[in-house]
Amino acid sequence: MELTPEAQQKYDLITRGLQEVLGGDSIKAILAEGRTPKCYFGTAPTGRPHIGYFVPLTKIADFLRAGVDVKILLADVHAFLDNLKAPFDLVGHRTKYYKKLLLAIFTSLGIPTAKLHLVEGSSYQLTREYNLDNYKLCATVSEHDAKKAGAEVVKQVSSPLISGLLYPGMQALDEQYLDVDFQFGGVDQRKIFTFAEHYLPQLGYAKRAHLMNAMLPSLVGGKMSSSDPNGKIDFLDSPEAVRKKIKNAFCEEGNVDENGLLSFVGAVIIPISHLRLERLKGQTGADAEEGEGAAGSQKPFAGEGAPEGTVFTVEGNPKFGEGSMHFQTFEEIVSAFREKKLHPGVLKTAVASAINSLLDPIRAAFQADEEWQAVEKLAYPDPNAKPEKKKKEKKYTPPPPGKGKNAKAPADAAAAAAATSPEAPAGAATSNVPEVTEPHTDAAPPGQASLDKAHDLPTKQL
Repeated sequence: MELTPEAQQKYDLITRGLQEVLGGDSIKAILAEGRTPKCYFGTAPTGRPHIGYFVPLTKIADFLRAGVDVKILLADVHAFLDNLKAPFDLVGHRTKYYKKLLLAIFTSLGIPTAKLHLVEGSSYQLTREYNLDNYKLCATVSEHDAKKAGAEVVKQVSSPLISGLLYPGMQALDEQYLDVDFQFGGVDQRKIFTFAEHYLPQLGYAKRAHLMNAMLPSLVGGKMSSSDPNGKIDFLDSPEAVRKKIKNAFCEEGNVDENGLLSFVGAVIIPISHLRLERLKGQTGADAEEGEGAAGSQKPFAGEGAPEGTVFTVEGNPKFGEGSMHFQTFEEIVSAFREKKLHPGVLKTAVASAINSLLDPIRAAFQADEEWQAVEKLAYPDPNAKPEKKKKEKKYTPPPPGKGKNAKAPADAAAAAAATSPEAPAGAATSNVPEVTEPHTDAAPPGQASLDKAHDLPTKQL
């Protein structure tokens, strides 16, 4: 399909750096018509997000530069349905945590958050219309197809729950209910994407395009996952924790095929450095606000004295007579490592420094936000924390009459009562009521007589 130079430039921005594009022609058709493409990127708020999220979130800058309308789906219902990952009473807290974190990451990357639409899945996935479509899918999709579609995403167990089978169909329906032209995600979502392409038309809905980025490998091998604390780095990890994890990362000298550290450089550091270099040159396309209000350093990862166009600098160790190495492409880094010109030790130091530079503004935002700190404790409570012991409240039970340490003998009590009562003169009235006297068989002390009269008067008056 022939595109104008402007439309072609937008398409190149949308698709650059991706591992795979399905249905690219539909995006070209939208651009050729002069319309604004719409997309969504979804994430289920389950475990703590790791720095692998830099890969898709950095790519969103390209979408905005190409004028794409971007929605971020916080898939809270999906988080509950995904087997064993997040009970529903935690999902709400984790959704708030993800929202706070994503906004902090976008700000640190210089991506204007005002152009992003954050949507919670439960805001529309619980409606009558959505559920009716979900039931239609259930009456159409086989158990085999549903299980196959979620194989790379939904937690696989020996006896799967029905909830995991609903996951792929709901992700497909999200494309219709979010009203988008393409969905963006990791290549691990490919089976769900092809599932959506096959089944949405059967409900009478349009087939969408799907864009996929490469998955970031673990520091110790395999895919980086929230469930592997040693193979991932969290956004709120301390600088010391980052350096320790990078130091322990697998990085065999000369090995460029199975090297998570090199992969991180290629998937995160180089694209962000390119993004910043282009911004310095004013090459931000339709996103003129890019970089405004950005937090943290926005300089490329190039050292002092680096040649123009440098995207990554590795400082050598002067102790061993090593100088700085400046690279303008990722291919140059791979070549130097393969030829053992770039030592794993100095590469690890440079990567740890770059990661901490990226995380500094995010950590600072967390420390300055008390609400975020409170949400974090609710979303991810410490499993080893011991519950606080509540002190038993002492209840006061009054002693029976005449008992207890303050009890007094009858004679002492009478004397005390007499001592606290004002003495009245003999024959004096205690009120305005005329005095009524009765003969007494026994004489009483003057004070006691006054007391007797004072107590008896109201009764006798009645």
